[in-house]
Amino acid sequence: MPNPAFTPRLLSLLIAASLSPIGASAAETELPTVEVVGKEDAAPLATAVESLPTLRATTSDTASLLRDVPGVSLYGGGGVSSLPAVHGLADDRLRIKVDGMDLISACPNHMNPALSYLDPSQVESLQVYAGIAPVSVGGDSIGGSIVARTAEPVFAKAGEGSLVKGEVGAYYRSNGNVRGGNAAATYATESFNISYTGAIAQSDNYDAGGDFKDRLFVGGTPTGFTGRPGHTLPADEVGSTAYDTRNHTLGLAFRGGAHLVEAKFGLQDLPEQLWPNQRMDMLGNDQKRVNLRYLGDLAWGKLEARVYHEDVEHFMDFGTDKKYWYVGGNPTWDGSQCGAIGPTCAAGMPMNTESTNTGAVVKADIDLTQQDVLRIGTEYQRYRLDDWWPASGGGMWPNAFLNVNDGERDRAAVFTEWEKQFSPQWMTLAGVRFERVSMDAGDVHGYKTVAPDSGNQLRDSAAFNAADHSKTDNNWDMTVLARYTPDATRDIEFGFAHKTRSPNLHERYTWSTWTMAALMVNWSGDGNGYIGNLDLDPEQANTVSATFDWHAADRTWEFKATPYYTHVTDYVDAVQWDATANAPRATLQTGQYTVLKFVNQSAQIYGIDLSGRMPLAKTSLGEFGLNGLVSYTRGENRDTDDNLYNIMPLNGKLALTQKLRGWDNAAEVVMVSRKDDVSVMRNEMETPGYALFNLRGSHSWKQLRLDFGVENVFDRLYYHPLGGAYIGQGTTMTSSTTATTVPQWGTPVPGMGRSIYTALNYQF
Repeated sequence: MPNPAFTPRLLSLLIAASLSPIGASAAETELPTVEVVGKEDAAPLATAVESLPTLRATTSDTASLLRDVPGVSLYGGGGVSSLPAVHGLADDRLRIKVDGMDLISACPNHMNPALSYLDPSQVESLQVYAGIAPVSVGGDSIGGSIVARTAEPVFAKAGEGSLVKGEVGAYYRSNGNVRGGNAAATYATESFNISYTGAIAQSDNYDAGGDFKDRLFVGGTPTGFTGRPGHTLPADEVGSTAYDTRNHTLGLAFRGGAHLVEAKFGLQDLPEQLWPNQRMDMLGNDQKRVNLRYLGDLAWGKLEARVYHEDVEHFMDFGTDKKYWYVGGNPTWDGSQCGAIGPTCAAGMPMNTESTNTGAVVKADIDLTQQDVLRIGTEYQRYRLDDWWPASGGGMWPNAFLNVNDGERDRAAVFTEWEKQFSPQWMTLAGVRFERVSMDAGDVHGYKTVAPDSGNQLRDSAAFNAADHSKTDNNWDMTVLARYTPDATRDIEFGFAHKTRSPNLHERYTWSTWTMAALMVNWSGDGNGYIGNLDLDPEQANTVSATFDWHAADRTWEFKATPYYTHVTDYVDAVQWDATANAPRATLQTGQYTVLKFVNQSAQIYGIDLSGRMPLAKTSLGEFGLNGLVSYTRGENRDTDDNLYNIMPLNGKLALTQKLRGWDNAAEVVMVSRKDDVSVMRNEMETPGYALFNLRGSHSWKQLRLDFGVENVFDRLYYHPLGGAYIGQGTTMTSSTTATTVPQWGTPVPGMGRSIYTALNYQF
């Protein structure tokens, strides 16, 4: 509920203060708006994020920079690792490229997605291909494509000698005590460039807009209880939302005539990222990557070649809010006597994942005529994964649990795409892509390799090891689209796409029906456990979409409408699984966490995106305008008539903007309707509707930029529809609904309460 201290009179004063250019003078320098355009902008249906400087100040999560793109929503996760969804399709169903690299989330909970390896300050441009993506930027996905780029190398002008430039920045956000900073530096001559970017971000747990734990635990356990005796949390504190991350990139580039050679070396050192909707926390993620590129601007077109390699070491266990000493189920144990008890005393459940990812890309844009461009390319990716969990305590000994052993996933692809400008009114694009995906994995075993068969580990591992693990998929993609421009104020884009995605390694090769092991495989954040399926087929999606774009000739006002429909055969959904019978449950478990198995089913997704902007007035106080968007998505399982999981309900945003010289301010309302179209199979929780009010402001001088604002001004308690189930504190390694130390089913993760932020960035 709104804070009673915020009266209408005070609200009007806040808006006026945010929109007023306090201290501005005619002598101040107004900085021009610079739009960074990538090389792939020639293809239609791409939406660029236009307000990166403003959004960077509000978040440490790069994926959340996409929140103002129509049709994009975000699965809740760690503080720097939310998962973007495009028209209801998320995670591995999207192709996400970071500086041309296909990065893969190695974690069985997908805690290290591709965009988490970039700090928002390192992102130079972001583009979204929603639904229909050209085959040149698609592949191994059925939703869309997201292209993230860091800054291109710059060089000194002829006769200038050398170029030195850089920037430093720092920020603070009150809710969660978030603090961080970034730095960048470049030295360049006419032919050589060396650059560095680095960023750090730290946060404590954030607070919701009110107390939300009245139903968190059963059995009368205090609402502040966590897994560790003596460690409690206030009723409004959202447990397991703290994080600490560092990202660094070093770049070298050489330019000679029409040729560019570039090398980028990246490093992530992430000591901690706790997770409010997972049973484990990420207590270490070390990524090292190298990215080599050649770019030639030749007489016949452009040639680009890239080779990259990534190593990831990932570790999960219980963080502070979930730490628990498993000794005979005694919740009062504090671990002080572990030395005397020995291996029967377990402090948690360590989980290790290691992966290597090597890729190569060669592609060319061939100018056939002034009106025709032919794009051709080939790609290869070699991915290796080991996911194992060392024994912790006598209940697990003596072996490590092999979740995915010697996992292999290799992709080889070729594509061709033809873009033609038939006339000033008509442009068409058609492309086809073929991919061969080869997958395999080694034999497995559980913690136990001899009787008694705890959790059916012996039964399940024997069945898995007896099966053929080798899988090969031959996948085809096709895109056909057109743009019609009848005059300077109208554009119509429409098209059809057929896309295919092969399952990931965890979908195919996780094998255990044991509840505890299954709970470790979950990137949905719903608190359930998941079992892999060797018999999964690739998903195949057929999408039709159109965009109607009305606008002023100079784009001072515009309105866009994008209806879409996607039909997916062999959609990878899930059914509740009876571990004892090793078969689907005859009667669904409801109102609790459960275990499910991945299966192929049929699905459909449809909806519409609306967006627009318009000027309101030009006065002595500046230029005023309105920006807005509305998105509606509906997802259905055609086999079960159930709703698809984690589909964003009807939502919208409306912002009043004001610009004057160096000032750029906004008052924004975010509106989300009630979520009641939920997945019965997964026991998805309903969430009430809400509206949030945000204030943003910034001022730019020649070299200095100041951002400030208030998010969730009225400190409203709300639950994001895609935030998942709250299991951020307590003893999480059980799905029981009767234990007194287990988070009770039925509490979604609450959103952040009021947060005041400021950021300062200086360029030199």
